[in-house]
Amino acid sequence: MTGSLPQFIHWKRKFGGSVLLRTWSQSARNGGGSTLGPAHVVGATVIDGSGRDPGNVVITIENGRITQLGASSAHGERLDAEGLTMTPGLIDAHVHLGLSSPIQPHFSFRISAAEIAADIFATAGATLDAGFTTVRDTGGIDGGVVTAIAKGKVRGPRVLSCGPVQCQIGGHGYYGADWEPTELWSSHHIPGLCALSMMAGNADELRRNVREAFRRGASFLKLCVTGGVVGAHDRLTDTQFTVEEIAVAVQEAAARNTYVTVHAHNNEGIRNAVEAGVRCVEHGTSLDESTATLMAAREVALVPTFAVVEQLLHDTAGAGLAESIRDRAKGVREQMTKALAVAKHAGVRIGLGSDLIGPAQDRRGRELSLRAALETPMEALVAATRTNAEILGLSGQVGVIAPGAQADLVLWNGNPLEDPELFSDPTNAVLVIQAGQIVKDLR
Repeated sequence: MTGSLPQFIHWKRKFGGSVLLRTWSQSARNGGGSTLGPAHVVGATVIDGSGRDPGNVVITIENGRITQLGASSAHGERLDAEGLTMTPGLIDAHVHLGLSSPIQPHFSFRISAAEIAADIFATAGATLDAGFTTVRDTGGIDGGVVTAIAKGKVRGPRVLSCGPVQCQIGGHGYYGADWEPTELWSSHHIPGLCALSMMAGNADELRRNVREAFRRGASFLKLCVTGGVVGAHDRLTDTQFTVEEIAVAVQEAAARNTYVTVHAHNNEGIRNAVEAGVRCVEHGTSLDESTATLMAAREVALVPTFAVVEQLLHDTAGAGLAESIRDRAKGVREQMTKALAVAKHAGVRIGLGSDLIGPAQDRRGRELSLRAALETPMEALVAATRTNAEILGLSGQVGVIAPGAQADLVLWNGNPLEDPELFSDPTNAVLVIQAGQIVKDLR
């Protein structure tokens, strides 16, 4: 801990019917950035993100990292977590922080930049409060938001971002009015804050655009290679960009030692992207067996997104979208469920992403609850921790409870392996620690 000698405080709070006593320092009482270390977390049931059975071990934290699993020493502070369950900080591999305002008003100049910023920052904080300490933003924010969060000026998770999505002219990701000239679309960007997409008409324009995305802070690239559910000018059956065009983005990403992921629903678009050399597919709704086999052979990951489908089926208005979007979402959940099974059978690496849009992004953990119903709670948790870390290129750094990893930890009110619905309610994330700092504390 930093500062003067800690003044120890005792909390008495009911969790799940049992009364627990908690002891921690005064500076940590309200959460929000108090640094731990050296510190020992004792008594929790520990699910380490590897898929192994839970255990009961002491976690030692120092300098923002986990330094030891095992017996605690007399040196340092002690956090009694008896009765709680510890997991690694969760990872959402498909978020849209920059789409935190009602979608249609956002892109029709009916919301001020100040309000858009407020909505983005609120979503970032809510994401952290739900137990997600790392996210991959797959389109919508500009580099300034990533920097502001990294500097600690805004509460939020660790963010890896593609910056603006790359889409073809009039393709998925374009939300301008029908009569708006294509060249005016970039005026919807707010530099440093939000930038949904950049449009290209050919391979040369795409190359220019991806280089611009990297200049503005992107750490990977995302292309839309099919139409989408929330589409203004496209259909799910549309394929977008040719194999040769997608390969241009792959080449530019490889030159920077990073990768391309793609928004893809129909199987033809998925296969085009895999053949072009992408490393990840988002959604994968109509994936078939032969393409899944090709994905596995080329080590291309899949990130299904069930929570957004549920959101669109039940609350399009809350996302600021037209009711007609609901009709487009019908049947997607069933197809995506089949695709998940096909990918799993083929041996594809399968991550987890929520894809929530609009203001209602506070229950991001719903994605784990939905996946747990289709697989097992442990498989859902591993997808949201170790596997997502691998997909993001952060293997061993986050997503696991192991010596040397970042001290990203969540203490849950109950055991989510026994009741995965716990993930859906952020109040069940009693304590959230990010890089050794308490960032949420409900004790």
